[in-house]
Amino acid sequence: MERKKLPLGVADFRKAIQGQYLYVDKTSFIEEIMNDGAEVKLFTRPRRFGKTLNMSMLQYFFDIQNQEENAKLFQGLKIESSPYMVEQGKYPVIYLSLKDTKRDTWEEMISEIRFFVSELFYSFRFLLENSNEFDIPIFKGIITKKSNMSELLNSLKILSRMLKEHYQEKVIILIDEYDTPIVSAYEHGYYEEAITFFRNFYSSALKDNEYLHMGVMTGILRVAKEGIFSGLNNLAVYSVLDERYSSSFGLTK
Repeated sequence: MERKKLPLGVADFRKAIQGQYLYVDKTSFIEEIMNDGAEVKLFTRPRRFGKTLNMSMLQYFFDIQNQEENAKLFQGLKIESSPYMVEQGKYPVIYLSLKDTKRDTWEEMISEIRFFVSELFYSFRFLLENSNEFDIPIFKGIITKKSNMSELLNSLKILSRMLKEHYQEKVIILIDEYDTPIVSAYEHGYYEEAITFFRNFYSSALKDNEYLHMGVMTGILRVAKEGIFSGLNNLAVYSVLDERYSSSFGLTK
């Protein structure tokens, strides 16, 4: 019998399951967040606590695309016997990872954000087939990185609406390492520009978004609520000190 490998550095849930890695079953996390009444949840944990792997798991579980193929990843895991298994493959999922957004200047940072958002929209380019005359130029402008600042700030909400109209289901937004660009901004002297941008970027996606079913964010820090999260009154924050969700990240035994 082939020995399973330690999943060192493996952050993709499908790779962890299919690649013969040792996997500690954390799928009860899915049931926990479905039982959580907060519309938006932020999990702050140190590095190497399995944050990205859990976010990848949520993406594969909820994503309406490739529903049947993704369902196979959860065979034999705890969530398979849960009544919440009916939620598998039910929602459009927007997944944005900001873990590599570390730049020396604000100009470089905003260029990097345009790139990530452009790649995100490109992955949903099939939406252009049935889009109206107003959405098409905005969508293409974001892909080609020519959008104005208002369109960039509201890009996740725009994409949410288009996905809701396409699938007739509200959207789940997953943002991994939300605070990486903010930490980079603090270290390189453009903190005020970054805070102003991301406060509006996150608020548009997670607060003033009637197309949102649920939002989940991860990060290392809890940035002061009066700063970046001043408008998010639907936010619940869970740190490493909280008992709730303590078994969902890292190893507890």
